[in-house]
Amino acid sequence: MSDQIESTTVDTSILFTPVDLGGCTVANRIAMAPMTRNFAQDGVLAESAIGYYRRRAEGGAGLIITEGIATSDIGAHTATVPHLTPGPAADMWRRVNDDVHAVGGKIMAQLWHTGLGRMREFAADPEQPSIGPVIEYLPADTPLAAGGIHPPGRAMSQADIDATIDEYAAAAANAQAAGFDGIELHAAHGYLIDQFFWSQSNRRTDGYGGDLAQRTRFAVEIIQEIRRRVGPSFPIGLRFSQWKLPEHYTVQALADPAELEVMLTPLTQAGVDFYDASTRRYWETEFDTELTLAGWTKKITGRPVIMVGSVGLAGPLDTAHMDVAVRPEANLGRVVAMIETGRADLVGVGRAMLSNPDWGNKVRAGDYAALVPYDVQALASHW
Repeated sequence: MSDQIESTTVDTSILFTPVDLGGCTVANRIAMAPMTRNFAQDGVLAESAIGYYRRRAEGGAGLIITEGIATSDIGAHTATVPHLTPGPAADMWRRVNDDVHAVGGKIMAQLWHTGLGRMREFAADPEQPSIGPVIEYLPADTPLAAGGIHPPGRAMSQADIDATIDEYAAAAANAQAAGFDGIELHAAHGYLIDQFFWSQSNRRTDGYGGDLAQRTRFAVEIIQEIRRRVGPSFPIGLRFSQWKLPEHYTVQALADPAELEVMLTPLTQAGVDFYDASTRRYWETEFDTELTLAGWTKKITGRPVIMVGSVGLAGPLDTAHMDVAVRPEANLGRVVAMIETGRADLVGVGRAMLSNPDWGNKVRAGDYAALVPYDVQALASHW
């Protein structure tokens, strides 16, 4: 397909058909992608977030996936990300959920532990070292270090692993109690679960390191314990990626579909109901084949899959171009084609939805001229 398909010639009606995610019926195929906002104080979401999420639900997003919610203080990216602990933090999320549900939307909590990717200098307790599979995310003498390395932390002991699994499960149970429709585990972009997945960042020699199957063990045990706590009917999703942070955008952590299958099969068996295949450009193919990462995930697991990455954007997805205004109607034809051919089930829309809370409604109406180009200033508010 060409890089841009003329949206006015595309029938987008398939985007507005329902889809089932582990027993949760979502009204349409448009998901608000998780986006870090940094508006929380002492773990409590800002009051302005209630309207922020409600506007996206009434604006046409069938599914809201929240910004990353810290599973613990040591897992929090910074002191300004929200938590889900009982009390004021969970109460604020309950208000968000009530408003989203009142306008017919569904909302799922993204649970986030950043591991060695934690921004320690901006954490609630900067004196406490970050934790991860090993002390260093990447050795300073590896060629990959040129793409960015995180400061050293502390290698997780078995007690740390057990405690972290418990924290994830407690957060999922808190999400269920607060009225969320499901949860998504953030296992992408070089954060904690992904640090266990990736051979370069997981250099352990115990049962949580080694070959790819062993490197999935940490995630499998998290999923199993969450499933035990929340029961069989509460949806569990998992976001994963090939690329890693800080700047490892070209990393191909999995070499071929066979490796992807080795990774995804135990996760699916453990209880994952849907996948969120995070890519920088959702249409780019993987493994020198005709399928994207979302397409391969769907083929291997049979589970519903969200495709995401530069939806509604025409410019590059990198820091140097974050302030470039682009036409947000770009690429809708490609989105429709991928859903029609069964290569994905939903589309995650991020930055385009920051500038257009009603992105879904405008697309449904074919009112592309009314779509506002993304502007980096949108990141600075809860509009």
